[in-house]
Amino acid sequence: MEQTEPAPAAAPIRPAGRRALDRTSTLLTLLVDKPVSLYAAAVLRIGYGLLYLVFLVREFPHRDEIWGPGSPWTPALARQLFDETGWVSLLTLSDSRAYFEACYAAALVTSALFMLGWRTRVVSVLFAVVVASFHARAIFMTDGGDNLLLLMSVYLVFTACGRRWSLDARRKAGRPADGGRPGSRLRDFRRTLGTVLHNCGMFVIAAQVCFLYGSAVLYKVQGGSWGNGTALHYVLNLDLFRPWPALSLLLDGHAVVIAVAGYLTVLLQVAFPFVLFGRLKYPVLTMLVGLHLGIAVVLGLPLFSGVMIVADAVFLPDRFYRSLVRRRPWTARPAGSGTVQDPARGTSALVPPQPGPTGALRGAGNGTAGPSGTRAGS
Repeated sequence: MEQTEPAPAAAPIRPAGRRALDRTSTLLTLLVDKPVSLYAAAVLRIGYGLLYLVFLVREFPHRDEIWGPGSPWTPALARQLFDETGWVSLLTLSDSRAYFEACYAAALVTSALFMLGWRTRVVSVLFAVVVASFHARAIFMTDGGDNLLLLMSVYLVFTACGRRWSLDARRKAGRPADGGRPGSRLRDFRRTLGTVLHNCGMFVIAAQVCFLYGSAVLYKVQGGSWGNGTALHYVLNLDLFRPWPALSLLLDGHAVVIAVAGYLTVLLQVAFPFVLFGRLKYPVLTMLVGLHLGIAVVLGLPLFSGVMIVADAVFLPDRFYRSLVRRRPWTARPAGSGTVQDPARGTSALVPPQPGPTGALRGAGNGTAGPSGTRAGS
């Protein structure tokens, strides 16, 4: 009678596999546990809302030539391009001047409300529609900055960008915790879904900025002008990028400075993705802000520079923004003002208390101890 061999025992998990599982579990926990970078999302909302509002106000005298019925790029030409590209725009639904003026006024109001954070969930969608409509209507009459602004406006729809520094946060500050009400499972599911969407949206925004810098530096190193340090010389001599000809000529007269600035630009863009998780990111981000300010002034691209500066803010942690708020001497506000009084500091916090998964106050913005036992006041 044959004897059957015993089944082999399951192979133990190797240390490398166990570490991979632990990291995966940590990432999943981070993804669904709580929203990250809420302050950075608020900065993106305020920055892009303000930028687009200023942009629309700046172009108000020229609105008809750029987007209106009197534009050389007529609505009929725009619709013909849409048939090939698949773009859509609310501005081409009618050739009426009254309709265009109403759309322009609605765009101004939407940008202001998005910046202030009023009904952010709905207004963020409207803001994305506004940016996409104006971008598609005059796609050949922009400086490139609105390309990134369009992407960011779509990404921000999925984030909780109204949870900090907004009218929504002030309105919700005085509401009691709702953990004991019926239907808590549904609220927990909505909260978890919102957290996942927010975290994924912030990750996509950060990845988009990294891809942008990476692709920019790849294009630069392929050309010989950046390698020999003469790229900025040619840029400064283009009439299209000379809003201040005297300043351009002055800078172009210092060949060594121009070459060093070109090499530094490439070095910053190469190093950017590799310094995001260390303290070196602070000086790198500071130099990038200086770079974009220089582009805005010297090359006359303020919208592009503003969009890039705001995008870089996504890499600053929440503790950085909280430290900025703590250093400002806030004065106590009267009762009913929508803020939360911090008895330990004697000041008013702008961040409302947020309910946790169990309905208890997590202590973000009310000066109480957070889940980690540290003070999380704004």
